[in-house]
Amino acid sequence: MSNIELIIEERAASLGKFLVGRLLPFRQKRMVGPFIFIDHMGPVRMSERENFDVLPHPHIGLSTLTFLFEGSIMHRDSLGNELEIRPGAVNWMTAGKGIVHSERTPEYLRYSEKEMHGLQIWVALPKELEQMEPEFFHLDSSQIPSWTDAYTQFKLIAGEAFGRKSPVPVFSKLYMLEIKSEIRQHIKIGHELYGESGLYILEGSIESEGNTYLPKQILIAKDSTLCEFVMAANTSIYIFGGEPFPEERFIDWNFVGSSKEIISDAREKWIAQDFPKIKGDENEFVPYPSSLRK
Repeated sequence: MSNIELIIEERAASLGKFLVGRLLPFRQKRMVGPFIFIDHMGPVRMSERENFDVLPHPHIGLSTLTFLFEGSIMHRDSLGNELEIRPGAVNWMTAGKGIVHSERTPEYLRYSEKEMHGLQIWVALPKELEQMEPEFFHLDSSQIPSWTDAYTQFKLIAGEAFGRKSPVPVFSKLYMLEIKSEIRQHIKIGHELYGESGLYILEGSIESEGNTYLPKQILIAKDSTLCEFVMAANTSIYIFGGEPFPEERFIDWNFVGSSKEIISDAREKWIAQDFPKIKGDENEFVPYPSSLRK
């Protein structure tokens, strides 16, 4: 019997004027471990008249993980952080009881052709930390634990696995791995994983029990400890997961919480514009969608 429980295909979703491929949440699988939201951005090429501009918007109850393959994003938040996210870096922002951030094309790229490609991920916080003070952490690509095994390259983007630990300050038992293979080869890593597990194919393909799986798919394992497959040459995948929470999580727009009351309070607070402002980016914001108002 196959170890693949579910296949999730990318679905088009709008991020303002920017289309993304949404992977999580999915109606049959709301979360994988603590991972509750995954968008695949691009790849897209923008002209000198087009820019990536996500106006100031709020979050609660989660950590965001931005990981770029191509392009650049200027991150600003209500804690006062302002820095450029480049390919291979990890941008980890923990919202806790509430944070506001914006994501824009850096000024020096706004009038030239540019590309954008990456993953935007939300990781839900444990119930006891949902109302923690917000935090921000940035890790350059050179600081990510990386190693090679024969013709396979590994990166531990966040969490713990393979006896290693990423410096990213996560708040639950989880892992996010990048695996790249130069040649066709058999990969058996289940003994290194735990909890729930999903495998995202960025490029190339993998084979499992006679079936071939292609990019823009997440494969959800029935049992993470049985994670075993064949990678085609020049394939890149991302494996993510960890221990699931005992409580359900609710999502309303950009808010995540273990109770609808927490989310309702945040919603009314944003509508009233009572969240903290971003210095230098105070004049614009994303309004709470009228289609979601109750």
